[in-house]
Amino acid sequence: MNGIIELGIWQVALAYLFVVIMLAVVRLRGIKREKQIILSSLRMTLQLVLTGYLLVYIFDNPSPYVTIGVIFVMEAFAVFTVFRKFGKRLSRPFKRVIAFAMSIGTLSCLAFFLFVVVRISPWYDPQYFIPIAGMLVGNAMTAISLGVKSLLDGMTTQRHLVEEALMLGAAPKMATKSIINSTFDSAIMPTINSMVGMGIVFLPGMMTGQILSGTLPTTAIAYQIAIMLGILGAVGITVIIMLQMGCQTFFNEQSQLI
Repeated sequence: MNGIIELGIWQVALAYLFVVIMLAVVRLRGIKREKQIILSSLRMTLQLVLTGYLLVYIFDNPSPYVTIGVIFVMEAFAVFTVFRKFGKRLSRPFKRVIAFAMSIGTLSCLAFFLFVVVRISPWYDPQYFIPIAGMLVGNAMTAISLGVKSLLDGMTTQRHLVEEALMLGAAPKMATKSIINSTFDSAIMPTINSMVGMGIVFLPGMMTGQILSGTLPTTAIAYQIAIMLGILGAVGITVIIMLQMGCQTFFNEQSQLI
């Protein structure tokens, strides 16, 4: 296979032509999004450049403390992002549930994937630990955000149905069963849809990156299959923990809606 083609700064700069095209479209349509497009493009560039140099340093100087620190920052940022998105709609107990679900769901799947499936050595190898953790945490964050929104909306719009079920003697778990099931389904559906179209409709980012770097397609495919299954597991475990424990925060000790 041919080696990777290095991109110079001017070649990367040419890609910003797509930003110019997008700016022209929104300007012609009278959509006030020019500022957001420019700022998001600049922010994305700055963040990736800084991340690139940081990863070069971390990969050249592997340390278990640095690896654990990076994972902690990822988890904290993901949890904070969910908190910030929903703001005052989240109670303090629900926030603790979200943080717990994110941590258990992603870290358990990350540990299994790295130590049982890939079997990295040393155990803190940042070349594997950090990218894979980023994919698991990022997808779990997206799924739990969808789940939290659906749960909050369901407990608001269907509050009268839950109250009726409680008055008829149903336990909170049974009274909220339909809400939890529909919320879980909506949260995992994007992951399932991406798995269905993968390899036919599109080539995923991880696989594309490995192929461009000169890795054999068969090796890239094996990694992509494994990581997608890991993502599915992280998404499912994170969301179901959040739903099962989070739903309880809507009730008091007497099983009454708060």
